[in-house]
Formats: sequence, structure tokens, C-alpha cells
Amino acid sequence: MDLRTPDYFAFFGLPRRLTIDAAELERRYYDLSRRLHPDVHFRRGPREQQESLEAAAILNDAYRTLKDPATRAEYLLRSEGVEVAERVPQELIEEVYGYNLALEEADAEALAEARRKFAGMLEDTAAELEQAARRYDAEPGPEALARVGALVGRRRFLTRLLAAAESRA
Repeated sequence: MDLRTPDYFAFFGLPRRLTIDAAELERRYYDLSRRLHPDVHFRRGPREQQESLEAAAILNDAYRTLKDPATRAEYLLRSEGVEVAERVPQELIEEVYGYNLALEEADAEALAEARRKFAGMLEDTAAELEQAARRYDAEPGPEALARVGALVGRRRFLTRLLAAAESRA
């Protein structure tokens, strides 16, 4: 097992897909945890102990990454060389401008409305991302991957925007 630049999907023996069986991922995680845990290798030499520590760290990072559909999508995009740009979606420019005005004016009602709207947009984007992931898995290709990348960038922007709006509550 190459621990320098592991492929998280290969680490778990899973296909490189955006949609995966969460229960199967969890089952494999616990199975690998029992086999790779440093306590299992405490009587081995220093090199084997170090490899066990590194493998356990990779296992935990890989599991955290793959269990969440959004971080899984970002990981797959990065591994395919697709840069995810966090840009203001064109249809949100007016919304963001209004939100910034509401911030400056400390308009609590407008801020509450903006939070509701951004939360709804984030939910819609998550649903669109799930559909795009299924399409990519069915027919992988540059266009499907680009669509996933655009939605991941939109999700990232909306998440940040909503977090900022929530912090002003």
C-alpha cells in the first residue's frame, strides 16, 4: 500500500464514484480500523509501528472525506485535476448586493430573509449536486465533471455566505 499519495477510493477498495454506499464505506472503515490500529502493531518494529500510525491517519482522513457527499465530490474533482472556483453565481449578484446593504444598515428583517433564502438555495444546490453526481457516475466525462465542479463551487460559496449571515444573527 503506497502511503505517500493514497487514492482514498482505492484505500477502501471502492470504485471512484461520486455516489457510494455509506453503509459499505462505514463497514470497510471499521474493518480497516481494526486491522490498521497502532495498538495491533505495538509489538512490531519501529518501522511497522510508524507505517501503522500513518495508515491509521490516512484511514481517518479518507473516511471523513468520503463519507460526506460534498467533500467526496471536492476530493474527486481535485484528483481529476478540476479546480473548483468559488465564484458568485450570476443569479446571486443582486441577492448578495442586497445582503451587503442589509448588513450595512443592520436591517434585522432583511438579514433574516437573506438567511432563509441562502439556506433554501444551499438545499437546492445540494439536491442538484446529488443529481449531477448520479449523472457523472452513470456517464463519466468532462461535461458531467464540469457540472459537478460548478455546483461544488456554488455550494462552497453559499455555505460561506450562510455562515457569515448566521454569525450576524
